Formats: sequence, C-alpha cells, structure tokens
Amino acid sequence: MAKNKKTQQIDNHVIDNTNKGMTTNDGVFITDNNNTLKAGERGPSLLEDFIYLDKLAHFDRERIPERVVHARGSGAHGVFESTVDISSITRAQFLKKGTQTPVFVRFSTVAGFKGSTDLARDVRGFSVKFYTEEGNYDLVGNNIPVFFIQDAMQFPDVVHAVKPEPNNEMPQAGSAHDTFWDFISLMPEAAHMTMWTMSDRAIPRSLRMMEGFGVHTFKFVNTEGKGTFVKFHWKPKLGVHQVAWQEAQKISGYDSDFHRRDLWEAIDGGDFPQWDLGIQLIPEEDEFKFSFDILDPTKLIPEELVPVQIIGTMTLNRNPENFFAETEQVAFDPGRLVPGIDFSNDPLLQGRIFSYADTQNYRLGGPNFHELPINRPVNGKYNNQKDGFGRQEILKGNVSYFPNSLGNGCPYHAMLKGEKGFESHAEKVDGKKIRNRSQSFADHFTQARLFFNSQSDSEKNHLISALSFELSKVKSEDVRRRELAILNQIDSTLAKKVGDHLGLKPSTNLDDLTLQFARQNHPEYPIKAPKPEIEKSAALSMEVKLGEGNIRTRKVAFLIADGVSKSSIDKMKNGLEEEGAKAVLIATKVGPVKFKEGGEALVQFSYLTEASVCYDAFYTPEGDSISILKNEPDYYQFINEGYRHCKALAFAKGAEELLQNTYIKDDKVDKGVILESKNNLVEDFIQVMKGHRIWEREQDRKIPV
Repeated sequence: MAKNKKTQQIDNHVIDNTNKGMTTNDGVFITDNNNTLKAGERGPSLLEDFIYLDKLAHFDRERIPERVVHARGSGAHGVFESTVDISSITRAQFLKKGTQTPVFVRFSTVAGFKGSTDLARDVRGFSVKFYTEEGNYDLVGNNIPVFFIQDAMQFPDVVHAVKPEPNNEMPQAGSAHDTFWDFISLMPEAAHMTMWTMSDRAIPRSLRMMEGFGVHTFKFVNTEGKGTFVKFHWKPKLGVHQVAWQEAQKISGYDSDFHRRDLWEAIDGGDFPQWDLGIQLIPEEDEFKFSFDILDPTKLIPEELVPVQIIGTMTLNRNPENFFAETEQVAFDPGRLVPGIDFSNDPLLQGRIFSYADTQNYRLGGPNFHELPINRPVNGKYNNQKDGFGRQEILKGNVSYFPNSLGNGCPYHAMLKGEKGFESHAEKVDGKKIRNRSQSFADHFTQARLFFNSQSDSEKNHLISALSFELSKVKSEDVRRRELAILNQIDSTLAKKVGDHLGLKPSTNLDDLTLQFARQNHPEYPIKAPKPEIEKSAALSMEVKLGEGNIRTRKVAFLIADGVSKSSIDKMKNGLEEEGAKAVLIATKVGPVKFKEGGEALVQFSYLTEASVCYDAFYTPEGDSISILKNEPDYYQFINEGYRHCKALAFAKGAEELLQNTYIKDDKVDKGVILESKNNLVEDFIQVMKGHRIWEREQDRKIPV
C-alpha cells in the first residue's frame, strides 16, 4: 500500500545515525566530542569553541518551560551569618565576620520531571543564592562532592543517558535502565560518582539532613590579589541520614512530596534547618601536592588531608509565598561571582559558566530574568542595557552605550570613583589550543575505592543491593558485563557480589570498547595509578554510632485507639519533645479518641491515611486500647514494617503482649525494640533513636534492604 503524503513527509525527516560520522548542526565533522578547547591541558576553556557552544546551546533549549535538569525543586528563604575572620584570604564582604546575608536555597532532584517523586535514587541539587551588598553570588552545588564527567562537553550526554529513553519516555526519574548504564560503562571516569549515587547518599531522609558541596575547586582572592584554592561544604546541624531503598519506593507511593512537605512543615513549625558552611583551603603553591588533580571534578579532597574549617551558619527561616514566582523562577548560575571569589580552570566548571546563563536566558523568556523579584540584587543594578523580552525596569535618558558624555559618563567604572569592583585573579596562562585532557585526570578508580572502603558494612551491603537492582533492570548483557569489569577495578568482592546477583562472572580487564573510548581522552590509558595518601576517610560514611546523634524534628508515631492511657502517652511525649522530636497520634479513625482516664484527644491521622515509612520510630502506649489494636491488621503493618526498616520501636508494659502477633518474636527482640518491663522506656528509646537506624538488624535477622 502506498504511503500517504503525511507519512512521506515524516519519513523524509527520519534520521538514522548508523555508520555516520558525527557533525555539528551545520554538518561540520567533529574529531573530538569529549573535550572542550582549552589553552593547554590544564588551562581555561576558550570562548571560540564553537563545537561546544553549538552543543550546549541546543541542550539548554530542549525543554520549555521547566528546567532540563533539576526540574523538581523545593525552596526556602533564610540568612547566612559569617562567624570567622577570613579577610586575609578573601575580600568577599559577605564573608566578613559578623555579616548577615539574605539567601534563597533551592534543593532539587536531577533526573526527574517537575511531577516526579522526591524519593528517586538521584543526585540532589543544593544551590544557594546570596544577596550580598556587592551583588548576587550563587553557590550552585549538589549533595555529592564529585560528578560523573570531567569535561563540560559531555554534560548533555550524561543527562540524555539518565533521562527517560527517547523512544518510549521511560523510566521516569530513574537510572535503572539501559541507556544510563551503557553510557556509564563506557566512561571509567564516572566510577567514583557512580559509587556515591548507588550509596545511601542518593536517598536522603530529608533535605534538612543532607550535606551540600560546591563540587568544583574555586578560588578565594584577597585584597592583595593573592589566590587560594577553595572547596565548599555545607554540613547539616541535624546530621546526615538516609532511608532504605525499599522504604523510599513505598514513600513515593504514599507521599511523592515527602521531602518538599518535610521542609515546608519544619520551617512553618519554627524548626528552622541549619547548615554550617565549611571550606577546604589549598595554597596556590600546593596545587600539585596531592596524588590527584584538584581541578578534576570527579575527585574530592579527603578531609584527613585538608580539614574542613567552619566559617559560618545558614538558617532557613521562611517559606516562599508563591512557588512559581520564587522557587520556579529563581535563576542560579555558577558564573555569578562577587569580588573575592573566582573560578579555577576545572573544565566542567568552565563549561557551566556558559551553560547556566544560557539556560536561564532561554527558560525565563529572555535576558531580563534578573529583574524578577527573586533574582534581583539587593544593592540594585546599573548599566546601559535597556531592551529585551521581559524588561520591567524603565531606564531614563537617551544613553544606552559606554563610554558616553551625554549621560555624564554614567554608570561609571568603579575605579573612576575610587571603588574596587570585581577583578579576575591574575593567573598566567600559556598553552597551545588543544582538545585534550591532562594525564593527571586519568586515574578513575582510586577514589571510587576510597569511597567504598570508607563505608560501614551496612552501607556496603546497601550499595551492593543498589547496583544489583539497577543492573538487573538493564536488558543488555554486554552493558552489564562492561559495568562489572569497571566495578572489579574498584573492589573484587564488590564486583563478585553484584555479579552473583546477575549470574555473571566479572572480568578482570576493562571491555575493549570502554578502553577505546577512554583512550580518546588519554592515549596511554590505563595508567599506573599513583599511590593514594589514605585508604579510608571517616567523613565519607553516614553511619551514626548508637546514641551519638540527635532526634530533633524526628517524627514518632504513637499507635493508639479508644481507651488509650493519657499518662502513658504523656510520659513518652514529654521525653521526646524535650529532645526536639515530634509525637504524632495515629488511631483507628480520625476525630476524637477517648482516654482511659477520661477526656479525649482530637486525632488527625489514622491507620488508613498514614504509612509507617513516613515515620522515624514507633511507640505503643498502654491502656484499654490494647484489646482493640490486638485485632487491627493495619497496626501490625506499622510494627512489622517499621521493624523491617530497622527503626526503633517502644512498647509500654501493657502493650508488650501485642508483640506475639508480630514478626518480632523473642529471638528477634534487639536493642532497637524497647520494652518497658526490661528497659528504661523513655531514655533507652531516645538513645536508640539517636543512632538513626539499627542497620545490623538486616544481617542478624536476614531482613532484606
């Protein structure tokens, strides 16, 4: 049957890349699609790189109106206070001791669309806009200190690989599919970041309980023009905590806004989240001191080598008034600097300087996005730019150029009035124009091994389970084998255990195709890895020892029914609230619940509307309610699932008999199951909760993650 005209028109536009050489959008053949054009192997990227600009300009315009990446976000206002004098190393005024600076923070997932779940296994964006008296400064980072790629040229590729596959738009907000692991298995440089994303770091308990990192190496510049390399860290006051993978999947079903709701309710209730801002400082003369390259964004600087110095505290204290106007329209850009802070020659950072500004110009309708209220600098803006889409400010006069005399030379250069504006750090650059990478970027497995070695036994098991889950979703056996070979370079036991789940034996050698692509960047690859300074780093583990943490803002489900003892509730509730935790009454129905002693409480949550995965611990008070709970299946669902997810459970004396109908038999009662007849009920319950989870329960009781 002949095709109709419409079908023929479509067919004329179908492109098959098979056996075709790669070109730009203008048909120019590309010899290197992995590296930006730089002045020397470790030099800055050059603006004349039309291949990179063409690629990134297309990438930045692939979605309207939501962000291509970091589409799903949550935001809040706050204040940053500098607490340490570091004026000798930076002239940034907002870092002057005692200075308070308004901020707006946006947390986000990376891979999912705006409507995706908060609980996806994913990197989390952690971006802070400082409204300083010298202009806006954006610290645009993640909750993971490294990235998948070393050069910005491949940023569109890693995002395309992790996004839903283009032929069927699946899966949403997930990396467990062929295209992501196909890309990763051909990119040994991604090994370190892969370990982080497959770890518990990728499924935080709360946005308030995750670290933030600037990822790249930046520079501080002091008043004399001396530069110092710097890494930025955000350390949460509440500690760093996670949820189990199976738990995360269930939370997505019960409340896909779990993180967003948690942040909003905490601020709304006066439990303002806080982070300490820490810095790692590396003198310019120590740039080549380490076994790794500090300009390589796939590497971190272990805190044992360069301790993190705390210089200030950020407090989030106000929710947005309008989500779209603030959280959605806020525009972050790592190229927004203030005097005293500058870039390094990290090739991924160099590319982001273009990409983010270009994205915001497109996404927010033109070059005047900075006039939106959420993006306006507090000290005003003054230049000769008048026109463009979305212009809001009305600039007087007939001058729109510089220099001028008709406008009295205004706005003037800062130096003309004795003021000191932004000055780039004076760094000598000398190199050939090349597309290449420094040999110092070629060690891809040492820090991946450092991360794995630094994990606790439970964290290692979770990581193995995550890799097994993800690779089990990959249909291509070739891709599975390639990735197993990469894992084998990191740790043979890790690779073997993952391989056992896949029915495959890991190869000791990297796949030929992987080597082919790696050698495009490093012709001598694989190199002999330099000897690392350390084999383990305590800062890379999230494990909290029993009783060493805190339980502020943790939600404890009080499982009750009519006839519950008020005194039994109050005894535990008072103890928890003294520690900053929250008691939430959950009953067989919403509405009034009668106390054994007389009177009643108005309950807003029931077993029908709530789920155990949304709570941190569980308490069953005594009272006549026990006879009702004994025949309540949903009560046992809370207890059994809470136990399975390694959470703390407490039972008043009269409630202990309910254990007979749960999964928790006498031989499974551990330190996380607090019985009033055997323990100091309140104190021991709080002490166990401070350890976050009883992860050893997974091994001792063989409870799956």
